[in-house]
Formats: sequence, structure tokens, C-alpha cells
Amino acid sequence: MSLLLSLETSTTVCSVALHENEVLLATAEVHREQSHASKLAVLIDEVVRWADVKVSDIKGVAVSSGPGSYTGLRIGASTAKGLCYALSVPLVAVGTLEILAAQMNKTNITGARLCPMIDARRMEVYCQLFDAQSTALQPVEAKIIDEQSFVTELNEGPILFFGNGAAKCREVIRHPAALFVPDVTPSAVSLGALASQKLLRNEVEDLVHFEPFYLKEFMVKKPSTLNQPVPNKLA
Repeated sequence: MSLLLSLETSTTVCSVALHENEVLLATAEVHREQSHASKLAVLIDEVVRWADVKVSDIKGVAVSSGPGSYTGLRIGASTAKGLCYALSVPLVAVGTLEILAAQMNKTNITGARLCPMIDARRMEVYCQLFDAQSTALQPVEAKIIDEQSFVTELNEGPILFFGNGAAKCREVIRHPAALFVPDVTPSAVSLGALASQKLLRNEVEDLVHFEPFYLKEFMVKKPSTLNQPVPNKLA
């Protein structure tokens, strides 16, 4: 029995899946913002119970490597690494945009190229262009969207835009070859399918040095000093 546990935490959706020899056994997910810290362990317990296996039977753990939510990626990576250390099993990482492209590839009957987008606040997205078979055509980038975005690529043919960063781009990218698909979020089921193939090829991560691919540095605002009490200085 070769069980692979997959954890997808890169967006507001938190999902877990369990595969055996590439066959899906169980999956569970929660569509609620800021739920990863409280729900990820619960979802892991649920899929293990539903599949009627033991945690000790797991032979590998897969995690989405980003880009995406800084907090979500940290929670997923730390949980996955903890399980791998405890069970002495390998860690497999798959890019979030690659996961999204693989999901859309299954339903893409248009033959259009694929452009998954992850929201990066304001009018910026993390994105990557793939062909209709989910082969990457460009590297991952953080892109500020305006009226000229993807004009060259769209002049060459249609592109499907999807992911939680695509909706806000719909009113800006008005090219007739731009097609938008709503409500597409990365899933642990697709992550597990891709990770199963990577595990067979022994494409695993170094547990000590693995870190999610944030693409941009996480910005922490310093607290304002205005209206802060001034400490008493005793003579």
C-alpha cells in the first residue's frame, strides 16, 4: 500500500486528499478564510478515518509550494514537514499555478492556452502562462494588470484566465480573445495526482531546506507610535 497525503493551503480554501497508488481514496475541504490553522489537522484526521487507514500507513506527504497566501503556505509547509519528520517519509512539492493549470486542462475543450492567477492584492496577481496541455510557456511572475497586459499573447489566440486573482482582471483585460472562468480554486485532489507522479520519479524535497515559493517578500507593517503611552521616567 502506497499512500500519499496531500495538503493544499495556498488560498482561502483549505483542502486535504489521500491517494493510494494514484487512486483517490478520500478528500475534504473547507471554504472559509483564515481557517487553515484550526481546520487542517481536522481535515487530515477526517480523510484518514474515511479511508479506513492509519496515519502510520502514509508513505509520502505532498504540499502546494506557492505562490499564494503567505500564512496559508507557511501552515501547509510546517504541517507537511512535521508529518514527514514524524513518519520518516518524503515530502513532495507542487507549484500552485501548476495545480490550477492541471485542473483546468481536464475541462479545457477550447484548446486555449491557460493562465492561472492568484490574487496578490490591489491589481497585482501571481500568474503563469501554460499551453492547453498544462506545459509552462513562461515562468511564474508577479504582474500588475492594466489594459495592455497579455496583449501580445492574446493577439496570438485565446487564453483562459482563472483562479482567485482572475475576477478583478475581467474589467481591465477587455481583449476579445480573453476568456474568464469563475470559481476555480486549487485542490488537494489535483495536487495529489501531480505529486504521485513526482514521487514515482523520486522528485522529492530536502526537508531541512524546503521553503514555500512566496515570490515576494512578506511585508510586515511596524506598529504606529502615535497615541502610544509615554513611559514615566522616575527621577
